[in-house]
Amino acid sequence: MIGPDGGNVGVVPIKEALKIARDAELDLVEVSPGANPPVCRVMDFGKFIYERAKKEREAKKAQTKIEVKEIRLRPKTNEAHRGFKVDDARRWLLQGHKVRVTVKFRGREMDYPEIALEDLREIAQSLADVSAIEQAPMMEGRTMLVVLAPSKGGAKKKEKGEPPEGGRQAEVKEEAKV
Repeated sequence: MIGPDGGNVGVVPIKEALKIARDAELDLVEVSPGANPPVCRVMDFGKFIYERAKKEREAKKAQTKIEVKEIRLRPKTNEAHRGFKVDDARRWLLQGHKVRVTVKFRGREMDYPEIALEDLREIAQSLADVSAIEQAPMMEGRTMLVVLAPSKGGAKKKEKGEPPEGGRQAEVKEEAKV
């Protein structure tokens, strides 16, 4: 048995261990039931549970959750529209998110997968400075996709207090220059 001060009391009968716990106004908790004899500890069990839950909450806060954003294209998507989508993907990669680029085929477009493969390669090449290819281009049914992950050096999560790029502060700076 381990006493209320954390010191080893030794092998004690159950009735005496319960009396020690009652005198200290604490709980008798079986710590290691498989040991011979079983190990018990005198402690405040409610406080122990509370502190353990608090540690778990702190650990959960510290975890980083990686979101996977997606841009969807078609083989006939024009350059200008694709440029807007690539700009969105660049912004997401800089924020630390992964990006899935999907090209969806319809009808006879399935006969020309090399068009979509070329589009995916161009997109990956244009985002090469901020990303790395995590999953190479592959077909899944009527879609071809590639997954891009933020590169180690370029991607950082924004701080909560930091204003978004090009927001109100950029307008004020432009007005100040004029």
